[in-house]
Amino acid sequence: MKLVSYDFKNETRVGVQSNELIVDLVTASSELSKKHSSGFAALSRVSDMVSFLEGGDSALDEARALVREVLEVVAQGSDITLRKAGAILPLSEVRLRSPIPRPRKNIVCLGLNYHDHWLETAGRRGEPLPSVPVFFTKSPTAVIGPFDDIAYPSATAELDYEVELAVVLGRRGKDIPRRDVFRYVAGYSILNDVSARDLQRKHQQWFRSKSLDTFAPLGPWLTTRDEIDDPHNLDMELKVNGETRQKSNTRNLIFKIPDILETLSQDMTLEPGDVIATGTPAGVALGMSPSRYLNVGDVIEAQINGLGSIRNRVVEKSTRS
Repeated sequence: MKLVSYDFKNETRVGVQSNELIVDLVTASSELSKKHSSGFAALSRVSDMVSFLEGGDSALDEARALVREVLEVVAQGSDITLRKAGAILPLSEVRLRSPIPRPRKNIVCLGLNYHDHWLETAGRRGEPLPSVPVFFTKSPTAVIGPFDDIAYPSATAELDYEVELAVVLGRRGKDIPRRDVFRYVAGYSILNDVSARDLQRKHQQWFRSKSLDTFAPLGPWLTTRDEIDDPHNLDMELKVNGETRQKSNTRNLIFKIPDILETLSQDMTLEPGDVIATGTPAGVALGMSPSRYLNVGDVIEAQINGLGSIRNRVVEKSTRS
């Protein structure tokens, strides 16, 4: 399934995107429960994407059954009541938010997790290849939707981009053994790890340079784990104004998802809705000679096979939409 958070009539709702339609999980379950004595108990408790993920397999199973039934009603041409209730909406009429509009804790990111990116940055300075995952975080307030604008901050003159595979947790866990890590994964999304490179140098750490407002476009949806056969074999690409800057495959990750989650969860609790960005390949502006940083008016498109694409425009801070 493609799970979405979206705005409609000044409310943020949770749904499933299918065939250019959005099935609103709460409204559709309420409407169809009138026909089922058992109803959709797990979906009735959903208030946002995190609460949906906290429902675990029950919520996922109910959502799949719900979408199948709604699409059958659509195919039969008897969906007028569902459409009037807002249970079915055209994708074109909603504004997609980040699937996790406000993570409840910092986004965990990995640095230098592609060999070619290490080579174009730390490697050329003579630093060794990481022997363990390099973790840092981005603030939850940096998150924006898949098609929202990136505001060019006054604090930087070196604005950069990074396409990354994002892993979203679906279960609470601690000390997770590598053989079990995928049981804890809800699904995958695309994150652009926007970065202020001059702030990285100035503060000698990465948090502030990665956490300014609008620095984490995420989406366009959360593709559930069952939809992706192998998350370590996904083509990925980032373009600036139509020009390909990054092009790679997740098979080139140095530390794979089992390595990441086993290490990260040691003595630390992970929760449903936690977002982990797995690193970026070569082609960032910092690694170019001369560097080619982003400017106001630039359009950044990031895509990962099977996960869709996101598109964000850089705007003056005062004109952010």
